[in-house]
Amino acid sequence: MRLRTRILPAALAAATLLAACQPTPPAGATGAAGDATTRSYGRIAFKPCVLTSEQGLPPVEAQCASFPVAENPAQPDGRRIALNIAWLPADNKGGGTPDPVFFLAGGPGQAATDYASPIDMALNEVRRQRDIVLIDQRGTGQSNPLDCRDAKGAPLPLDETAVPDDAALSAYVSQCLKSLEGRADPRFYSTGEAIADLDAVRAALGVDKINVMGGSYGTRVAQQYAMHYPQHTRSVVLDGVAPNRVVVGGEFAQRLDEALRKQDAQCAKLPACKARFAGASGGDLIARLHALKNRLAATPVQVSYHDPDNNELKQDTLTADTLIGLVHGVSYVPQLSSLLPLVVSEAEQGRYESLMAIAKVWSGQIGDQLNRGMQWSVICSEDAPRYRPDPADANTVLGPDMARMFFAACQQWPRGKVATGFTTPFKSDLPVLLISGELDPVTPPAYGDEVVKNLQHGRHLVLRGQGHGGMGVGCMPKLLGRFFETTDAKALDAKCLDSLSYVPPFTSFNGWEP
Repeated sequence: MRLRTRILPAALAAATLLAACQPTPPAGATGAAGDATTRSYGRIAFKPCVLTSEQGLPPVEAQCASFPVAENPAQPDGRRIALNIAWLPADNKGGGTPDPVFFLAGGPGQAATDYASPIDMALNEVRRQRDIVLIDQRGTGQSNPLDCRDAKGAPLPLDETAVPDDAALSAYVSQCLKSLEGRADPRFYSTGEAIADLDAVRAALGVDKINVMGGSYGTRVAQQYAMHYPQHTRSVVLDGVAPNRVVVGGEFAQRLDEALRKQDAQCAKLPACKARFAGASGGDLIARLHALKNRLAATPVQVSYHDPDNNELKQDTLTADTLIGLVHGVSYVPQLSSLLPLVVSEAEQGRYESLMAIAKVWSGQIGDQLNRGMQWSVICSEDAPRYRPDPADANTVLGPDMARMFFAACQQWPRGKVATGFTTPFKSDLPVLLISGELDPVTPPAYGDEVVKNLQHGRHLVLRGQGHGGMGVGCMPKLLGRFFETTDAKALDAKCLDSLSYVPPFTSFNGWEP
């Protein structure tokens, strides 16, 4: 889950910082049905493709296909939509094992194929023996995306410099829904339909059992699949665990404060960090953020800064929303959150340039990685009806308005049906490996501890000093390879994770203290 707080879509959740990847055919590959380039997996015909990254991540050679399913499962003869699928074949020249890994992306709203490169790197040990299957969840990527368009069919813009008022939001949602007419019915783009799609693809591939691996919101999909189709599930990996009972967006404010307090505690243990930031607030990062947020809310500041993309001198307004969006965003990644104490200190002294520049870098990296319409289909059906405001949010850095804005579109967005028992805890005797980052601001280790209690063959690994998403950290790729080979989480030798450490806060722009 990822949240951007500068704007309403900042109530959109997401799972990684990594660049979006779009599938494009390699030179010379026609891929037409019946050509030599076509390769079958069960009943699905694939053709070569290359999944590339806009920000320089290594391209991934894959096999791509589309697979038709009914938009409304209750009307199999009604509108059909095509699921976009990428198959990363096992390195074993003799063919992979008969139980592939299905990776489920986060958000909700992220497309699995957009993250082929980091997935391929994290699962490089797994690919020695097993195929990896990436399916863009319906409504994302190239699986009939619920993208909002204007009257001319162009992407519908939303001002990313200000929180829209109720009228502006209502107009945006109305136009988005109008643009979907004839293309999609938003009621059928939530988790229940997604797991049915996964099982339809499994059957079409001719596979009896699959290994399901979910990241962030994808852990909800993975748990729901394993609960509804245990007979077709070999093992489960949950990275950034979201218990079924969690209301996505409802607990962000307090979880962020918890992560900031943990980060502050690490600073207090380092003499250089403690000495550098022990000011009027005693070094309390949360108190300092509150003070800075209040100052910017009362008086936004015009800031001249160098654009991080081209070094051009620009000017923009630094607001409280900008600050809070930056804080929440960088808290997902310790290497970025280590800059927070320093840029806050600079801003306290009237030097806002570094804060604004980092905010621009952050917003540029996020881009449009989440499908807004699909996310609303999920949260408006599954989470909004269960949300209850928590008075304790008023004293947090994010504050009480974030959750309200997160669900604001649900007043108009159509709601689908949610299966009975949707929020029931995941109880299973399947092999399950759970991964949490110690400093994760949205899916903290407490969530993993909660889920693993009901798993007879489950094991929870907490990665020291890490943030949101740990599948590619340290020796985790090796451990994932071993787990999918043995399906014995408790027998894993995870001592290699002991080498993980905290990222020390910057005490100057020269870097970390030696």
